[in-house]
Amino acid sequence: MDKEKIEQAVRLFLEGIGENVDREGLVDTPRRISNMCEEIFAGLEDDASKYLSVTFEAQNNEMIIEKDINFYSMCEHHILPFYGKAHVAYIPNGKVVGISKLARTVDVFAKRPQIQEQMTAQIADAIMEELGAKGAMVMIEAKHLCMSMRGIKKQDAQTVTYVTRGEFTSNVDLQDKFFNLVK
Repeated sequence: MDKEKIEQAVRLFLEGIGENVDREGLVDTPRRISNMCEEIFAGLEDDASKYLSVTFEAQNNEMIIEKDINFYSMCEHHILPFYGKAHVAYIPNGKVVGISKLARTVDVFAKRPQIQEQMTAQIADAIMEELGAKGAMVMIEAKHLCMSMRGIKKQDAQTVTYVTRGEFTSNVDLQDKFFNLVK
């Protein structure tokens, strides 16, 4: 991440909206924004495989769900936050991953300029690829500031996306069980 470029861009942005970049309240803002970007876009330099590669043998072939995983992400179209909860399920194929690793996987993809639809699929695909799972299902419920604070200004609108992979794709009973367990 090029923090100097970020600071320059923030200064230009502030000047562009008519602000005085040398006034007391803004003088350190470019540095603060640069530091913030390092944190909120950390997923650009992170890889979900490092979290999903440490597995444990398990004969349990039933569904495993980690639900209500809070996340914050940035809409790539407006660079405004969207946030909410991810619900992640998979059917192991002889190996499982520590449950905190599912939350870390959500964070890897959330901490990128992103769209919710893509993030949902990326999480499921990573689980399938890295764990060799028999199936995966991911549902994300999120509020988007690009819809609530600007544009159409619908504060209570919530976007829900879900994807299915493997055994979840054609098994409606399995999907229904997932939906019932996450609600």
